[in-house]
Amino acid sequence: MITVSLCMIVKNEEKVLERCLDSIADLVDEIIIVDTGSWDRTKEIAARYTEHVLDFRWTEDFSAARNYVFSMATMEYIYSADADEVLSEENRERFRLLKETLLPEIEIVQMKYSNQLRFGTVYNFDEEYRPKLFKRKRDFVWEDPVHETVRLMPVIYDSDIVIEHMPQESHGKRDLACFYKHCRQGLRLSKRLHELYARELMLVGDEEDFRQAREFFTASAGDAYRDGEELAQACCVVARAARLAGDTVAFFKHTSKVIAEEACSEICCEMGHFYEEEGDWEEAAVWYYNAVYETRPILSIQAGGREGLEGLIRCYEKMGCKEQVEIYKEELSSRDGDINKR
Repeated sequence: MITVSLCMIVKNEEKVLERCLDSIADLVDEIIIVDTGSWDRTKEIAARYTEHVLDFRWTEDFSAARNYVFSMATMEYIYSADADEVLSEENRERFRLLKETLLPEIEIVQMKYSNQLRFGTVYNFDEEYRPKLFKRKRDFVWEDPVHETVRLMPVIYDSDIVIEHMPQESHGKRDLACFYKHCRQGLRLSKRLHELYARELMLVGDEEDFRQAREFFTASAGDAYRDGEELAQACCVVARAARLAGDTVAFFKHTSKVIAEEACSEICCEMGHFYEEEGDWEEAAVWYYNAVYETRPILSIQAGGREGLEGLIRCYEKMGCKEQVEIYKEELSSRDGDINKR
């Protein structure tokens, strides 16, 4: 049977930490918790489960904190958990069996991360595989200052363990502030982080977030070293920022760049919002329809779903088309029901 170190970084997690640790503590052989500056009862709760509660000065770099807590581990494998995660009884048993049967050549075990859509996170998938258990003998290195990931090409096993993600609140605003700071300092975002920054903006960003991000993504939209996907992402962000700022020239400049190549749900929604704000309900409805039925989302799944359907409902209500309103309300209800069943 393998031995496992549970490694966590936490800050002000008193509402969820006990729930998390109760579901995993007896399955691991060592618990190491690094606190990055809590002012609530987080450290007190952590101390009930382990004597290894350490402090780490927060530098707005998640990878630095994870590298530090990983360096403290002494067991064969490292299990990386966040405080808002929970293992059900069924998945606790799967974890226990995994410890007993894991082949020695496996270096990373991926587990399914669930409940993404139900709890309003900034992801487009309700369930996805994530690396969670790491063989310690390898030199695993965390990289990127936000939405950190492990660098290396290990032997990976996709397990049947499902981790329930049950956050108390969205971390999107925290991440956006971190993105903005590092971009201002001159960090060139990788393709992965470029998409994540754009996605979080489209999902949870407010007018101030778009104002701050506009300069970076305007430059990105004109960057010859970015590929077509990154160009479209940047144009989505700049189009919304321009619409919110009332900059019609920049708005149409960046929406037309995407439409000329291949329209996406996000750009169609932006066009819908623009014409809706102009009081042109018929034209707005055309674009919302295209967002839902004729294109696909590249950043926010809601652009091709709830956002577009709600736009159609508003427009047809303004035009007095009750039958169409009911059709799209039924469609919206059906899609929401599918999400809640997952």
